[in-house]
Amino acid sequence: MKHKHSIHPAMLKMCAAVSLALVACAAGAAEQKFILETDRIIVKYKDAVPAAKSAGSALARVGSALSADRKSRLERAGQEFGMLVSESHAISTGARVFKLNGRKHLDEVKKLAAEMMARDPSIEYAEPDRIMTHMATANDPYYAQQWHYTDSVGGLRLPTAWDLSTGTGVVVAVIDTGYRPHADLSGQILQGYDFITSATIGNDGNGRDTDASDPGDRVVAGECYAGSPASNSSWHGTHVAGTVAARTNNSLGVAGVAYNAKIVPARVLGKCGGYTSDIADAITWTSGGTVSGVPTNANKAKVLNLSLGGGGACDTTTQNAINGARSRGSVVVVAAGNDNMNVSNASPANCSGVIAVAATGKTGGRASYSNYGTLVDVAAPGGDGSYSVISTLNAGTNAPGADNYAGYQGTSMATPHVAGVAALMFAAKSTLTPDQVESMLKSSARAFPATCSGCGTGIVDATAAVNAAIGGTTTPTGPTISETESNNTTATANLVSTAATTVNGVMGSTTDTDYFRVDLPAGKTLSAVMTPGASADYDLVVYNASGTQLGASENPAGAVDSVSSANTGTSASTRYVRVVYYSGGTGSTNGKYTLKLSW
Repeated sequence: MKHKHSIHPAMLKMCAAVSLALVACAAGAAEQKFILETDRIIVKYKDAVPAAKSAGSALARVGSALSADRKSRLERAGQEFGMLVSESHAISTGARVFKLNGRKHLDEVKKLAAEMMARDPSIEYAEPDRIMTHMATANDPYYAQQWHYTDSVGGLRLPTAWDLSTGTGVVVAVIDTGYRPHADLSGQILQGYDFITSATIGNDGNGRDTDASDPGDRVVAGECYAGSPASNSSWHGTHVAGTVAARTNNSLGVAGVAYNAKIVPARVLGKCGGYTSDIADAITWTSGGTVSGVPTNANKAKVLNLSLGGGGACDTTTQNAINGARSRGSVVVVAAGNDNMNVSNASPANCSGVIAVAATGKTGGRASYSNYGTLVDVAAPGGDGSYSVISTLNAGTNAPGADNYAGYQGTSMATPHVAGVAALMFAAKSTLTPDQVESMLKSSARAFPATCSGCGTGIVDATAAVNAAIGGTTTPTGPTISETESNNTTATANLVSTAATTVNGVMGSTTDTDYFRVDLPAGKTLSAVMTPGASADYDLVVYNASGTQLGASENPAGAVDSVSSANTGTSASTRYVRVVYYSGGTGSTNGKYTLKLSW
């Protein structure tokens, strides 16, 4: 979405994996324009495996050259629509990215995806590689006071939380435009990575590298799409990072929510936005997963901040990356978006397993631009009217300039408030799970003092959330049952009808697979967590009633796999949870696993 610097009008907006949702409006305007084009497509083959498993695997095709047969099928599909398809690179989820001969409308790329799948049954899914950009909206001049932390009506109620936790020992990933070195972020930035594969978007003369610093994302009129406005460099990631962890009590500038936490910057957004495939790799890498060709992240993040997004449904590529991050214990916090629309049409805020954040103003009511709906989890201060969120920035309008501070408004600004509070919670109780953090944030949130329909359970209360983390880590308990064979098909799946049920299962052989059925109530989110034996590698997949895959987790041997799936409808919806053998032990002794199903 758009954001506007308090001095220099910077109009960028957000865009999604299917389209570039750039809002073209000035302060107070409501008109929006979405870029519905991309020049890339993502293809995942059924026998491809994530990067973490590909080493030494005979099944791994993701790191090898595409076979002549598969290549010809893709090319013939492209010819059907007058498109040239050329291979670009593989990503961490096991999928491949292919380039097209120029930007095409998303509807055309979706038709190409369907044609590819029809021509080659070995394709698991194909989808447009949509573009996203950061979420900020036009704002008035900022106030040099952080009301968003301290105000008794619209603030975060933060200061008393600092008596309990300051975020020490916790790493937060800011997946955004990168960062600018800033005096108020001195010592707060750890080694990051630039995941932007396009030199044009990256604006740094190359593709991926270890330099996550932000060279600027200024664009001229018409550069992003026909009729797109000019905008100065936003330094958006630097603003977000300052809200999370700017230095505090240093007699300089602003305070950060979790000022003793550290930031790992992952650069995914540049000129005109960023690709879904790059963002998915950043989600994987920052949470401790493996990305081919990228050095191992030495500072795994417990909290991932995504102040970005766009229009459309949650795509499979992003959902799989989120599932992987959650399975590694990371919380994923996402901006709801600034289009004043239902968040069900905003990705990745509508993905399963994320904490979707709406924005409130100083009155505690919903900000005029904020998205809303049943998929929003909580709200936090994002600014509205004359009140903005002040944070670290850079004075350069094109290339980097001097350090400065500025007030921005948007769900982009609300989201790092919540990510910072999650860091405070992890510092207070390191054993928290992603589900526990989400549950505590929602249950401890305070009631809205003004109208905020569709804004989740309330405004995040930093002090109450940290207290909940310290004293309330109880996980809902349900019955424990044993798997009943034969359950190797959806038709013979074991029915699990009680929330928080733990299933004791067994992989009887290398060809075994187990299905479990859940009739998920309306408005609920299924959480499936599978724990194998120390040397076993089993994978977890969730399907809908039609057999369409909704999510998967494919972590290495001994690692926990988890998948979430939300039912956003008005009636119960069937989910099939599958545990499938990949490698390791089998039988009644060595093939044991547990599966917990909660909603």
